[in-house]
Amino acid sequence: MALPIEDYALIGDCETAALVGRNGSIDWLCLPRFDSEACFASLLGEENNGRWLIAATDPKAKVTRRYRPDTLILETRFETETGAATVIDFMYPCEKHPNVIRLVVGEKGTIEFESEIIVRFGYGESVPWVTTMPDGRLRMIAGPSRIVLQSSVELRGENFKTKSTFEVKQGQTESFALSYTESWIPEPVEFDAESLIHGTEMFWKNWTSKCTMEGPYADIVKRSLITLKAMTYEPTGGVVAAATTSLPEHFGGPRNWDYRYCWVRDATLTLLALMNTGYYDEARSWREWLLRAVAGSPRQMQIMYGIAGERRLYEFELPWLKGYENSTPVRIGNAAHDQVQLDVYGEMLDAVHQARKGGLAPLQSGWDLQLAIIEQVEDVWQKPDEGIWEVRSGPEQFVYSKVMAWVAFDRTIRSAERFKLEGPIERWRETREAIHKQVCEQGYNKELNSFVRSYGSTEVDASLLLIPAMGFLPATDPRMVGTVEQIEKTLMKDGLVQRYDTSKASDGLPPGEGMFLACSFWLVDAYLMMGREKDAIALFERLIGLSNDLGLLSEEYDTEAKRLCGNFPQAFSHLALVNSACNLGRNGRPVEQRTNTEKAAAPKKTATKAGATH
Repeated sequence: MALPIEDYALIGDCETAALVGRNGSIDWLCLPRFDSEACFASLLGEENNGRWLIAATDPKAKVTRRYRPDTLILETRFETETGAATVIDFMYPCEKHPNVIRLVVGEKGTIEFESEIIVRFGYGESVPWVTTMPDGRLRMIAGPSRIVLQSSVELRGENFKTKSTFEVKQGQTESFALSYTESWIPEPVEFDAESLIHGTEMFWKNWTSKCTMEGPYADIVKRSLITLKAMTYEPTGGVVAAATTSLPEHFGGPRNWDYRYCWVRDATLTLLALMNTGYYDEARSWREWLLRAVAGSPRQMQIMYGIAGERRLYEFELPWLKGYENSTPVRIGNAAHDQVQLDVYGEMLDAVHQARKGGLAPLQSGWDLQLAIIEQVEDVWQKPDEGIWEVRSGPEQFVYSKVMAWVAFDRTIRSAERFKLEGPIERWRETREAIHKQVCEQGYNKELNSFVRSYGSTEVDASLLLIPAMGFLPATDPRMVGTVEQIEKTLMKDGLVQRYDTSKASDGLPPGEGMFLACSFWLVDAYLMMGREKDAIALFERLIGLSNDLGLLSEEYDTEAKRLCGNFPQAFSHLALVNSACNLGRNGRPVEQRTNTEKAAAPKKTATKAGATH
């Protein structure tokens, strides 16, 4: 049975990632990419769907864990009456083939450990053919996939599992290394697993040293940035929304989605989080990924893409997996990829504008694409869409979508004026004004003194908290003050904000979900812009207190079960954390990030070297 979500840690090599439980079991790993089929899938099923356990045999062992400072190297310490040893888990980020390294280091006395490796390719379905190679390593093959396992201890086969029991004494180290390649290419060579830990540590420490964040929240921000770096597919620069699929937003329910893809709506948050903390190379790579992904006809622009820009993310279900805590179905792919969501146009053009302000590319770069996109927005901004929350109940005239259409024109106008770029600015101004007027007339309910979720609705939506952050209206405008009050009144529970009222099943799905953590960070920003600094700090500290012992956040939080829920770790949550921390550090006013504040030009791009920064 899978552990609580908060009991997992993330390790990765900037191409894929694994979840390691507090009990020493790797329960989720997709190879060779984030979006590849999992070979360890017990997170969404049972042990026989694949896992790799290394743990003390004593069930009463005391377990503690941590990341090595400023790295993604996980240390899980087991202590018993006879001794203590630490399991060190990491993935080497500069290797040709994905490697998972596990070292068991004796610290005192003698302690007995067990290892159980259950490889099941194809998301826990395919049992591989296992053979012993001439050099003693194990070869596991099923179709196109191959894993080679080397170990310093003797391994044995038992009921289609690979097991071992061994003792570790003080000063002794036992090593395991799992390497992946396609089955038709030469096998990876044997290597010294222990020797890779130094290079891995230097990689992460060199990268973390670039962080410019200071102040009381510097440590939690660094941990979030490391997590975001680990969720970046380094060959393309794409940032996945999460390392997992189908972790439920509501335990036992069907709100289970595949988040191993890249969302356009994360674009500006990602750029700001990276640039505000000194990571211009990563911001530049993300911008370049974004431009490549959406290149083509603006009419075919999607809300999300694969990590290399793939467009066909067809959704299907895996019936042989029972789901995390019986939350079914387990989904692969995401049907929302072909939805119409107008807000992504605004996010895209905002991101391009912020990149220009940050000096990430020549000023003219991307302008022709921007002109084509804004022409498309002119044609479609008055149409209904499925909205930021990707509802499956049909299109509506969502207020946030209209605000983001306004953003699309606003940022295009600002780029044209500021950087002397050519375009029909007067026509754009007229359209921008028309959108603003329509939203204020049809998206605002006078009786509630609040903006509402969609035209004619009497309900609010947490995305309305972003209206002042986008520069659409000041946070102190009476209509925004009323909107915040209405959200506090109807969407807050135990001090956290839900996306919208899901108890009414108005989104085409059964009711119920946790509190969407990014929304509460948006309220932090709104409080700051309203001058409610004490409320902002209190809410921010409540939110970071929800992270697990390693500083990781999922998508949502279940206030009744007092547990993290949803896919994990979640980029949207960590991006929102980083930006709110930056806003707190600059005395609030995050709107100026988007519209007014001058950003320092990015430093020149540095070369990539193995063992150094990417």
